[in-house]
Amino acid sequence: MAEDALNHFWNLAREHARLVDIPGYFGATPLGAVPPPAWSFGDSAELADRLLRLVLDGTKTATASLASDYAAEDEPLPEPGTLGIVIDGAGNPRALLATTEVRVVPFADVDAEHAWLEGEGDRALATWRADHARFFGCSADEAPGPDVVLERFAVIYQQ
Repeated sequence: MAEDALNHFWNLAREHARLVDIPGYFGATPLGAVPPPAWSFGDSAELADRLLRLVLDGTKTATASLASDYAAEDEPLPEPGTLGIVIDGAGNPRALLATTEVRVVPFADVDAEHAWLEGEGDRALATWRADHARFFGCSADEAPGPDVVLERFAVIYQQ
């Protein structure tokens, strides 16, 4: 992803979403503004594009990740107010998201509401468990399973 494209997107998003006073992302001067992290959904360009389309059309308003991934990368868990720039499969910035809610639960305790909010496939919990067990590399039948970070988000700006 080109840094110029990311900075251009960030400047547009800040202007359109009126994000002038968000602590942690802005410095004392306009030169001190730092874009939030940029990332994509999924593990392939095709999946990134498919999931991004669901975000942009409002179907996908939640995501899940393994808590152990945050620990392995020595990164803090997201919290309400965390911003992120979602990129498409080609690395282009497409949406600015704000985290609205975070829960950490064992894989076996993910509920039907969360599966529905993720917006994927038939949106059923059984499908969510099968797909995410495969993606996370765990067993859908093994209880309680690994801890999963359940994150809800809102689209603040999109292109």
